[in-house]
Amino acid sequence: MRKQRSTHGTCELCKREQTETTLHHLTPKEYGGSFMPTAELCIVCHKQIHALFTNAELAASLHTLEALQADEQMSRFLRWVRKQPSSTLPRIRKSKHVRKNK
Repeated sequence: MRKQRSTHGTCELCKREQTETTLHHLTPKEYGGSFMPTAELCIVCHKQIHALFTNAELAASLHTLEALQADEQMSRFLRWVRKQPSSTLPRIRKSKHVRKNK
C-alpha cells in the first residue's frame, strides 16, 4: 500500500490553516471510493474520523463533508480542535465501537 503524501494547507473539515493535510477518500476505497470525491484533511481530523467510524459507516451515511460536520461526535471534536494551534497533534484513540467492529 502506498503512503499518501501530505501537504500544508487548510483542512476542509475543521478549517484550520497552515496545517499538514492528507487526502481522505470520502467513500472508503474498499467500498468503491478509489475514483470518488476526496477531501484534504488535517492529520488530526483524518485520524479522528477513522477512530470514531468504521469504513462501513463512512460509506453508508458519512460520505460528505457536510454529513461529517453534522454528526454529533464529530461536531464536538471540531468545536474543540478549531481552538487548537495548527501544530497540535493530540493523541487519538480508536473508540471501542471501531475496535470491536473492525
